Amino acid sequence: MNPASIHTPVLIIGGSLVGLSASLFLAWRGVPHILVEKHHGSAAHPRATGFTEHTLEFFRAAGIAERIPQVPHGATVRRARVASLAGQHFEELPWTPGQPEERDGKASPTTGAAIAQDLLEPILREAARARGADLRTGVELLAVQQDAQRVTAQLRQRDTGACYAVTADYLIAADGAASPIREQLGIARQGAGPLRVLRSVLFRCAEADAFLERGIRQFDIDQPGFQGFLGTYSDGRWFLMFEEQSESTDEQLRALVRQALGKDMAFELITTGRWELAGLIADRFSEGRIFLAGDAAHQLPPTRGGYGANTGIDDVYNLAWKLQRVVRQQSRPALLDTYTDERRPIAWLRHQQTFARPDYAKWVGDGYQNEPLYGNLAMELGQLTRSGAILGAGAALPPAAHPRDWAGQPGTRAPHVWVRHRGNSISSIDLLTEDFVLLTADPRWSAAAAHLSLKTLLAGADVLFPSEQGFGDTFGTGDDGAVIVRPDGIIAWRSAPADMPDATLLHAVMEKIALPHG
Repeated sequence: MNPASIHTPVLIIGGSLVGLSASLFLAWRGVPHILVEKHHGSAAHPRATGFTEHTLEFFRAAGIAERIPQVPHGATVRRARVASLAGQHFEELPWTPGQPEERDGKASPTTGAAIAQDLLEPILREAARARGADLRTGVELLAVQQDAQRVTAQLRQRDTGACYAVTADYLIAADGAASPIREQLGIARQGAGPLRVLRSVLFRCAEADAFLERGIRQFDIDQPGFQGFLGTYSDGRWFLMFEEQSESTDEQLRALVRQALGKDMAFELITTGRWELAGLIADRFSEGRIFLAGDAAHQLPPTRGGYGANTGIDDVYNLAWKLQRVVRQQSRPALLDTYTDERRPIAWLRHQQTFARPDYAKWVGDGYQNEPLYGNLAMELGQLTRSGAILGAGAALPPAAHPRDWAGQPGTRAPHVWVRHRGNSISSIDLLTEDFVLLTADPRWSAAAAHLSLKTLLAGADVLFPSEQGFGDTFGTGDDGAVIVRPDGIIAWRSAPADMPDATLLHAVMEKIALPHG
């Protein structure tokens, strides 16, 4: 094999949830790429288990949402503080401490999903391959370097020892919290820092499943001298997490599992591992042609808002469409500079929210107590995205709000409405996933956009909004305004009341939000 002969537009290092999601989104958008992962399959101990409506919207766009079991509308996950699973139940706890949850099922066409990471990853892997992704497992990164033209990665096939080089136009580093690539780039991190070393024990216990009948799925174990967290993946597997000062023996771990169960039950210990609970955000998410994603960019503790894996999947959904346009020479490379501008503030907000909540506030200082708390729906579907390629996301707007409190402001996710399109009922967001889209109820705007490289949808003709939720009210434009939505569903521009339909105006807007090539 001639190392110089292998070139790919995009190289992904890391094939866990975020890397596989990046591969899926790039493959769906038609971007050739190679993903390398040093292991041959998913980790034996699944980490992430809860995926938000927003994440499921991304998977819906890529055509795989129907393969992922979603929670029923109106279903809630409950948690309790207990002495043990079989012992005294002290109190039921709010899912997100200190925050009322208001979910009416109207904000998204999807619901969240409770699926273990090791069950989701094969779905992503198969879907990416089916769409043309080149996934290489058992391959490790030896070295990486970049210059003004390309990134060069030295790789080794672990089972044969064969080494080869791959050059790429761009590289996505989804190589985890320790991220050798981030360390090589010299990118520092800020945040609450390393906080605790936790032990997680994965086990199977059929008898324990009977205790799920009351509807509680997560249990805060509160005993004199022992506090832990007991939960289930709802597939017969359970996990116990607790702070560990020093390495425990298998017998000690078994004793702690029995202590958490509170009753003599037969169980099978599957695997166990130690991990560092930390809150750390990289100072920047890119360097030259290399982009950090997932834990490499932001290490966040597990929360009931699902900020870890979901934030990483959001990263690569943001990045994939930009890479598509740059690789196809539709946009200038400067479009990629917006990645850090848009994603780092969101990661930082999630860091601040995590440590302002009672679950973690007790482990950090007083620097987080004045943070305003946002509900999970605001954090999932109502966060504001800001950059120079979004016009009108001003400083006066809050960093997040409940979706019902937004109405088409630039920087927000385009709202979900059930509309009629070509005779079918469809979510409005399903029409806003592939290209820049100008949406308007005024045919003069459609005419003004006729010679621009963007799709147009005319409300009242191409798409029919319900009478009680019309286009003008939904997007805050009135009947004679317009919005332009990006391929990731973010509103990039909204007409001002004084704006008149004009091709010159729209051309100037597209120059700023799409950075067209040439």
